[in-house]
Amino acid sequence: MASTLSPSEGQLIPHSEVESQLSSLLFGTHSLSLSLSLSLYIYIYVMYNIHMINLSQQVQVAMENMLKMTNEIDENSSGITEEIAKCKDNAFERKKILEEQKESFQKAAFTVLDLLNNKDIG
Repeated sequence: MASTLSPSEGQLIPHSEVESQLSSLLFGTHSLSLSLSLSLYIYIYVMYNIHMINLSQQVQVAMENMLKMTNEIDENSSGITEEIAKCKDNAFERKKILEEQKESFQKAAFTVLDLLNNKDIG
């Protein structure tokens, strides 16, 4: 069996022990690398989910705000529709009053004309 000198002590180390140390170093590093990769994957997955939850919450808040605005628009449009109806009613009443005044003035004008015509005749 071959032996190797230990660098620190200058002693011979059996070949199997060197293989064992190399093996544990390589597999330990591989295991560490795998562990780091898995940890990184988990971290990315968690951060992605946190981002998606945050995004979902933002979308939900935006939807709630849009619903509130829609309700406000509906309420305002109802008020506006009522005001338009009142204005139409007021305009109709005003038109009716103006028509009555017009008829009254026309009757008065015809009466005056009749009086003037009768005065000229008689």
